[in-house]
Amino acid sequence: MSRPIAALGIVGSPREGANTDTLVTEVLRGAEGAGAATRKLFVGKYEISPCKSCGGCVKTGRCVERDGMDELVPLLDENQVWVLGSPVYWWGASAQMKLFVDRWFAPWANAETRALFRHRVAVVVTPLGDTDANVARHTTGMFADIFAFLGIPLAATVVAPNVGGSGLAAGADVLKFPEVLAKAREAGRRAVEMAKT
Repeated sequence: MSRPIAALGIVGSPREGANTDTLVTEVLRGAEGAGAATRKLFVGKYEISPCKSCGGCVKTGRCVERDGMDELVPLLDENQVWVLGSPVYWWGASAQMKLFVDRWFAPWANAETRALFRHRVAVVVTPLGDTDANVARHTTGMFADIFAFLGIPLAATVVAPNVGGSGLAAGADVLKFPEVLAKAREAGRRAVEMAKT
C-alpha cells in the first residue's frame, strides 16, 4: 500500500495573511480537495544560515550548519508535493526563500541523500505589485531551472501581477482576482494527481 499524498506549503514572504500566504493556501486547498494531507510553514520563521560553500556536505549530504534546515529537510522528505511561494522582491525571490533553496545543495551533493528530490511534484506561486507579469520572470525562471535540474516536475506556476502595489499594503489584494485563486486551487489538484502516478 502506498503512503497517502502529502503537500507542504512553503511561504517565502514574511507577511502572514498577505498575497503569497493566500496563494499558497489556495494551492493547498486544491491539494486537499484531491485527497492530500497538507501543512503550511513560513520559512522566515526558521533561522537559516547561508551556504558557506565549504564542501562539508559532499561527503555526508548534510550541511555543517545546525539551524532551521535540520527541521525543514525532514519536512520536505515527508511530503511529495512542494508548494513554494515567493513574492517578487527587487526582480527576484525573497531573501528568506533564496536562503532556503540555496541550502538544498547539501542533500543534492551526496548520492545517498539525493533521494530527497525523487518522486516529488512542485507548484510555484509568485505575486507581484507590478502590472506586468513578465517582471516575475527571474523569480519563476529560478524555480523552473531548479526543478528542471533536480528532475522534479513543475505542475504549475501561478503568477499574480498587480497585487500589493508597493508590497506594503495591508491584507491580500489577490483576493480581488478570483480567477487567480481558482488557478491556484487547480494547480494543487493537478500536483496531487501527478504525485499519485
